[in-house]
Amino acid sequence: MRKDERGVSPAISTIILTSAVVVLLLVAVVFANNFLTARMAENEFSAVKQFMQTVGLQVDDVAWIIGRTQTVRYASKYGQVNFETLALNYTVYVNGSVYFVAYSTGILLFNMPISKYSVGNNYYESIFPSDSSFLQVGSSAPVCYVYVIEKLPMDDGDYIRVVVAPIIRVLNSTISAGGEVKNYFKFYLPILSSGDHPRLSQSVTLTGRNVSVKTEDGVTSVKINVTFPKSSLGFDEGFFNFDEIEETLSVPSGSVVEFYTSEVVVSLGLHA
Repeated sequence: MRKDERGVSPAISTIILTSAVVVLLLVAVVFANNFLTARMAENEFSAVKQFMQTVGLQVDDVAWIIGRTQTVRYASKYGQVNFETLALNYTVYVNGSVYFVAYSTGILLFNMPISKYSVGNNYYESIFPSDSSFLQVGSSAPVCYVYVIEKLPMDDGDYIRVVVAPIIRVLNSTISAGGEVKNYFKFYLPILSSGDHPRLSQSVTLTGRNVSVKTEDGVTSVKINVTFPKSSLGFDEGFFNFDEIEETLSVPSGSVVEFYTSEVVVSLGLHA
């Protein structure tokens, strides 16, 4: 027996097919947009790593010439450079445990929200230098440590960061005069301090303000330890990831120690 059945009309079939195609297109567009955003953020972050390394090198150029100013510009859609004051404290002892001097310095950070780019919690990558010691030896040694870290949670937000942290360079020289040989150990540390932050542009301006030196004679050893005044905010030993938090340098008996510091004023977006 024949049944009285009718198929869907051509008009309704067309509407159904059109709707299905539109939904598929919308899904494809959303996927493509998210993929493109992720790739753009990744490329931007790669470029920023080079930028922050340049900033670290510029700190060294500016620090030891009073009044010298350098502005380094960057372009970012998703992140920005921030300055954190008094994040590191270096204390220096001579001849065992005799207090010599202490200095506190700020750090520079490029913060990229993990909603835009993320590698994984506790990710760490050293950019420059290759090792993570806060005491670097040699004339070509850096005075800033540049690295990437993603550490969650932190008080100021959830970011993957590129950090520029001041470290110490040490040089050794021997001077002979009148038949007497004298060993000199010279330490260099830039002290980053906060300047004006009008944020009129995406730039970092560094200005060398002053250079000072403290000297000690008759030294047999130098011990330096680093502490983290803002550890309660997340800027702790795990954040900086130094190889050691205390370094001891044995020097020939009777050596002269000279510890040079330079205040470098950091301003963000100072020039439009």
